[in-house]
Amino acid sequence: MSLYMIRARLQCLGIPTRFFKGNHSAYSSKKDCASLQSFIPFMKLLENRREQANRSILVQVQSADSYKELYSYCSTLGIVKDMFHYREGTDPSHFILIEFEEQSHTNNVLRESTYLIDGQTIPTSSHFLWFRAANRKSPKLKQNKSACLLITNGTAMIKDDKLYEALSKCETISEEMEKLHELTKLNEMGSRLRFLTARQVEGLMSGLFPKARAYPFGSSVNGFGKMGCDLDLILRLTDEKEKEHSRLVYHCKASSSSERSANQKNMEVIGDLIYLFLPGCTQVRRILQARVPIIKYHHQLTDIECDLSMTNMSGVYMSDLLYMFGEMDYRVRPLIFTIRRWAKEVGLTNSSPGRWITNFTLTLLVLAYLQNPPNSHPVLPSLNSLVRSAGPEDAFVTEDGTDCTFARDLRKLTFAKSNVGSLEQLLVGFFEYYCHFDFNSMAVCLNEAVHLTKPDHSPMYVVNPLEKGLNVSKNVSHEEVERFKCEVKNAAWVLESQNDGRLTGLFESGRRKPLSRINFTESTKSKRLMNVTTLFKEAEDEEQTEEYKNDTMASQVKSIRKETKERIKMLEAAMGQKSRR
Repeated sequence: MSLYMIRARLQCLGIPTRFFKGNHSAYSSKKDCASLQSFIPFMKLLENRREQANRSILVQVQSADSYKELYSYCSTLGIVKDMFHYREGTDPSHFILIEFEEQSHTNNVLRESTYLIDGQTIPTSSHFLWFRAANRKSPKLKQNKSACLLITNGTAMIKDDKLYEALSKCETISEEMEKLHELTKLNEMGSRLRFLTARQVEGLMSGLFPKARAYPFGSSVNGFGKMGCDLDLILRLTDEKEKEHSRLVYHCKASSSSERSANQKNMEVIGDLIYLFLPGCTQVRRILQARVPIIKYHHQLTDIECDLSMTNMSGVYMSDLLYMFGEMDYRVRPLIFTIRRWAKEVGLTNSSPGRWITNFTLTLLVLAYLQNPPNSHPVLPSLNSLVRSAGPEDAFVTEDGTDCTFARDLRKLTFAKSNVGSLEQLLVGFFEYYCHFDFNSMAVCLNEAVHLTKPDHSPMYVVNPLEKGLNVSKNVSHEEVERFKCEVKNAAWVLESQNDGRLTGLFESGRRKPLSRINFTESTKSKRLMNVTTLFKEAEDEEQTEEYKNDTMASQVKSIRKETKERIKMLEAAMGQKSRR
């Protein structure tokens, strides 16, 4: 049981928790290193969460105060284990998630639930319900004093002003990074709702496909998700292996088209089923011509954006790998959260697809740096060392032959941790590392933790750790790579030059830049470069009042600015020649 859950239960019982050490996060206390004794392998974690969703229902109620009456009613049908509250919308609707002790108790609740027989609703069964007012025929319920809500308003995201106020109370940048991670990461409520949303898709398919599984992957489960992140799902109709001893075999319908064409047809039908029959699912969009056909939809009841595909399991195994790296050292996740936040503030990442650096690419850049920090011991091992430590139970190969084998149990690894640098030191080291990285000729690779020569002329090449022939940053343009190099240099001198040593200063330096006025279309490349130049003109105006720790630092800042301006002029000239052609 997590520290958060223990604290919540003590509070429900009226027991003071001021002497109970631990923070308010759902999973980990401060500097949680995911101790070997409590480590849960990724696939086991998914299965535990799935079983938890099978024992749960989501009930829309009148208000948060309805939990007492709801608890009393549900207690007549099963043993209630935990209750969580959240609200959604500007004119908020209130919801309570209930987990029962046994799945049989949940099944009993669903059997006793009813439909409104009015001819206007489709009688679909799911774990999503609403609690109507009692009528004269309803038996009187006894109030139970043990009823309590472990979480109230559990999906609320902290606002920027409150976040920066909390960060300002920290004494060091390292503490700020931990606080940023603690206050913005996906919490217990968010995780439960995502697995319950996945459970709804499984229920939709269970009639024809009783072994169907909807696997969450990506930020929702790899430990790097923040509040409000999307839910990525891979739907598998079955993962059951053939029973060679069985003489009875199901008759099945053979596909009459190619695998891709059949996949597109299946996804089109599933999209129709989601749109027509699943309560809460709206804005269903079928993107079937993409390299990986997907169905996008919004779940109103859980307020989650969902992407559903029927591809192979490589996305799940990639999430497993990232989860492993995050569990190896408590510094990994706060560092990645901080760098992602910085990239968002300076405009390097974008929520819309395009030629920008994605959060996934940025995460791999951080992990590659942690495998080989200059002048220091590694924080993380290479992927190939995990492959060499793998046992027979770790062997996974996808249908298309992608080998996803690597050690999945931290307790079996022999990697010696000797890097004791602070989070602040690792943050500064990241910016300095990529200040000097040669993106023109070198590729980033996590497999052997070494720099490789780029196999093609992509502006940035980051090797997909599992599908090694793919470049996960293939979408990134040359201009965005140059901007990344400029921004890491700027961040390095901001952290080194400021006397007070605040993480907020790094974020504010990005917000002062007029990035919102930049046009990202192809026809205005040269204009965008001119806008970037104005950023450094502004910096020159501020240079007279900027204070530095010493003359050496001032000289380094001046050199960086000069080098960056020369690089921008070269880009402007190149873009001008290209436009004249």
